[in-house]
Amino acid sequence: MSHKRIPKRKAAIAVGSVAALGAAALLLPHANASQSHGDDASPRTFKATDVSSVASMLATQLGDAFAGSYYDPAKKQLVINIVGNNSNVVNQIEQAGAVAHQVQNSTSALQAATKTLKADATIPGTAWAVDPKTNEIQVTADSTVTGTKWDTVESTVKNLGSGVATLKKSAGTFKTFVDGGDAIFGGNARCSLGFNVTAGDGTPAFLTAGHCGVAAAKWSDSQTGASIATVDQATFPGNGDFALVKYDDPATQTNSAVNVGNGQSVQINQAVEAAVGQQVFRMGSTTGLHNGNVTGLDATVNYPEGTVTGLIQTDVCAEAGDSGGSLFTQDGGAVGLTSGGSGDCTAGGETFFQPVTTALAAVGATLGAGDAGAGAGAGAVDPSASAGGAADPGAGGAVDPSAGASDAAGAGDQAGGAADQSGAMGDQSGAAGDQSGAGMNDGSGMVSATP
Repeated sequence: MSHKRIPKRKAAIAVGSVAALGAAALLLPHANASQSHGDDASPRTFKATDVSSVASMLATQLGDAFAGSYYDPAKKQLVINIVGNNSNVVNQIEQAGAVAHQVQNSTSALQAATKTLKADATIPGTAWAVDPKTNEIQVTADSTVTGTKWDTVESTVKNLGSGVATLKKSAGTFKTFVDGGDAIFGGNARCSLGFNVTAGDGTPAFLTAGHCGVAAAKWSDSQTGASIATVDQATFPGNGDFALVKYDDPATQTNSAVNVGNGQSVQINQAVEAAVGQQVFRMGSTTGLHNGNVTGLDATVNYPEGTVTGLIQTDVCAEAGDSGGSLFTQDGGAVGLTSGGSGDCTAGGETFFQPVTTALAAVGATLGAGDAGAGAGAGAVDPSASAGGAADPGAGGAVDPSAGASDAAGAGDQAGGAADQSGAMGDQSGAAGDQSGAGMNDGSGMVSATP
């Protein structure tokens, strides 16, 4: 089939970016409130997207006393774990507006335990990440880990000592979510686009999962359409799960927004680090919009294809075809790319994401057209959106997650206008593309990344 030129307005939508919502359209009360300033020693309230920089600063200042951090969404506070009871350390934490929390395990002790798990329990179907809320390593084994494999994992965890790690069983199976933001198709795989970017050489591109990038070299916005993009770099398995895919048409506009269905979108302003306890939203072409919380960082997942490190662990559901899809914050921060996990959006489960910040640094790309970080006025989504139901005008037009599967003319065929980079209300005349139809691999089962 001959190469087709994708109209700029369609390309921006067909791969996961649509017109931006007005800043107030779906904003929750106080969602973008600035930090409060009481006296210097009182805990401050933070936006979740701001806590990583403060935590990093304190980690540097506190040295060995620092034992991790997490975000308390109920109180909007940053909690810093510390080993020991050094009043000087506590004062530094309080002066930064955070809350000091004394714990048992140091960062170095947990890192040593993680190395033991890697050496003795790297078994397909297992995963682990440090949970700073419990100051322990959370080890998960899926339904395939039975018999002597389970015994090995269980004994390894036990030998780490009391209060160092916990082990739980997952009912599902850890697999990558290849199958069908918006759907993209390559070879016999269907995935989702994560975020539009500008490559280091100035050409338009997008990020998706690495296991999608190694599954096919050419990608289209429809199941039977011509290629619109070609894989430039892909990492999977190994130190991450990400791919840079360059658009074949150099005139394609890399608008920085995420299609959340029902003719609505969220403008993406910057890449942000994840924080444990942070609320996040995931958009994928199979299951649409869902939300949950970050439960672990620097996670290791042992997929059937190999081990992947450095992932974000969450309780957000995902299914086949959601791979590569966008993980983002309510106020427009790009957090991650869907990698894999267990379970589904009926029973729930664990899902892992590639951090966007790491992927951008590795491939040398920037979000959107290269100036997304300076964008103004992000659209925001209501967490109640993922609970289902039609948009609630009383709630500021909450997004209906089922809109991610709304039926239009065809997969990826959008009629909306180009995304408005200013963050103002964009021209969006069509609903989200057809996400409900079966792709090359039907959503009836999760499949691995490799052909």
